[in-house]
Amino acid sequence: MHTDRTLPNGPATAPAFVRLPNSLVRALLRLGVPMGPNTLLTVRGRRSGRPRTVPVAVTDVDGRRFVIGAYGDVHWVRNLRAAGEGEIVLDGRAKTIKAVELDPAEAEGFYRDIVGPYFDRQPRVLQVLVRAVFRAVAPDILKDPALAARKRPVFELFDLTPDRISIGEVHL
Repeated sequence: MHTDRTLPNGPATAPAFVRLPNSLVRALLRLGVPMGPNTLLTVRGRRSGRPRTVPVAVTDVDGRRFVIGAYGDVHWVRNLRAAGEGEIVLDGRAKTIKAVELDPAEAEGFYRDIVGPYFDRQPRVLQVLVRAVFRAVAPDILKDPALAARKRPVFELFDLTPDRISIGEVHL
């Protein structure tokens, strides 16, 4: 696990075109409006201890879930790294998750072997949109896996929410 991935020039910040609509995206996701792989991540703030909710894209590949800090060491990345757990909403249900940050070699393999093929399986309109965003602000994600692994943390998410609750002989 990494303890400090802050860049020498200070913490990373997502571009304005990502930050500005976050409130709207968060509201739409809360209402259940489908937005591709985007969902809500709630994680305890590393300083305040208060829950912080942000929209993130969850990559689901062969039953494994990942989330990428596409804009680097932003606040939610540092909060998730510190807390090691959080909550995501999938199919309208909140799920408690454990988050394990990939080491640099694993992250490089993720960018090299998983990201490209994952995008190739998405609807064409989503492919075009995501590739345009990555070309503008994170070209290394699709072109240089080693650089992406150094700059953009990846967490694997493990579901800690039981599928059903048993009370005596009653299963909910």
